[in-house]
Amino acid sequence: MSPHAPLIIDIAGLNLSKADRQRLKNPLTGGIILFARNWENRAQLTALCAQIKKIRKDLLICVDHEGGRVQRFKTDGFTHLPPMRTLGQLWLKDAMAATNAATACGYVLGAELRACGVDFSYTPVLDLDYGESSVIGDRAFARDPRIVGLLAKSLMHGLLQSGMANCGKHFPGHGFVKADSHTDIPVDKRSLKAILADDAAPYDWLNTTLTSVMPAHVIYPKVDARPAGFSEKWLTYILRGQLGFGGAIFSDDLSMAGARLLDGKQVSYTQAAVAALNAGCDMVLLCNQSVDGGEAVDELLNGMAEALLKQQWEALESSEARRLDLLPTTPAIAWDDLMLHPAYMHALGLVP
Repeated sequence: MSPHAPLIIDIAGLNLSKADRQRLKNPLTGGIILFARNWENRAQLTALCAQIKKIRKDLLICVDHEGGRVQRFKTDGFTHLPPMRTLGQLWLKDAMAATNAATACGYVLGAELRACGVDFSYTPVLDLDYGESSVIGDRAFARDPRIVGLLAKSLMHGLLQSGMANCGKHFPGHGFVKADSHTDIPVDKRSLKAILADDAAPYDWLNTTLTSVMPAHVIYPKVDARPAGFSEKWLTYILRGQLGFGGAIFSDDLSMAGARLLDGKQVSYTQAAVAALNAGCDMVLLCNQSVDGGEAVDELLNGMAEALLKQQWEALESSEARRLDLLPTTPAIAWDDLMLHPAYMHALGLVP
C-alpha cells in the first residue's frame, strides 16, 4: 500500500455507487470533493459523509464553499455567506469591525459544514481584485494585499475555531489576468519582483497561518513556461523555499483547460498529475469526471498506480502527513446543538 494518497476525486450523485466505493477504497485516493449535484438536503449530505467515513476514516471530505456565488450548499438551513468583496467594502468603513465579521463568517462556514460531516473547504481566496478577472471578481476581498492578508487571517481564525483547516488560493495570484483558466490558459506577463511585491505578498505574511495552498492555472512566462501548479520553480523554490510555506499544496482541477497543456502538448490526466506531484504538489484534484461513468477517474487511479511502480513519481510520507494534518482533530457540533450554541448564535449576528 502506498504511504501517500494524493488523489482527490468526486462522485456522480447523492449517495455512493458500487464504483464510488471501489474508488474510495483505492489506497491512492486521499479525499473526495463534493459539488452541488451531491446535495439534496442536510440529512442526505450527513448520511453521504458518514458513508464515506465508513469506508475510510482518513478520507478528506472537501468542498468549494467560500460564500457569494461559490457556495455549494445554500438551502435547508445553510447560511448564505456574503462574497468576500463585501468584507473588503466593510473594511473601508470600519477595519476592525470587518476583521471581526470575517472571523464570524469563517466560524459559521466551518461549523455548518462540519455539522454535516464535511472536513474541509477550499477557502479563502487570496487573489487581488484588479477589477479585470471575471472568474475571481467579487470572490476577492480587495485590491490591497494588506487588506486581503488581514481579512483572510481573520476568516481563517473563524475556520480554526470551528476546527477546520484552510486553503489560500490561487498562488501566486489569479486576479491580474482576464482569461478564465477553466476554459483558457491565462498568461500573466509581469516580472517575478512585481508579483512577489503585490499578489504573492499575502502568502508570505500568512505562512504561519495557512494550512494549505492551491496554485493558479496561470502561466507567468517571466518566471516559468509552465502554469504555476506544474512549476517546481513556483511551488518548491518560491512558495516553500522563499516564502516559507510548510503546509499542503493541492493542484487545481486537472480537468480544467489550463491543466493538461504542458510544454505545448496535450497530456493525459495521469501525466498531468505526475507533473504536478513532481513539481511539489502533495495532492491533485480531478473534478466532474465521475458523472459519465467515471472512466477518467479509473484511468487516473490505474495510471497513477502504474506510474508509481515505474518510479515516475515518489510516494512521500511528508506529503501524506500534510494531507492528514488537514483532517479535523476536534469533534464536530451536531446541527441541532449548533443552532443553539452561543458562539454560533453570536457569530451569525455578525455575518454581513
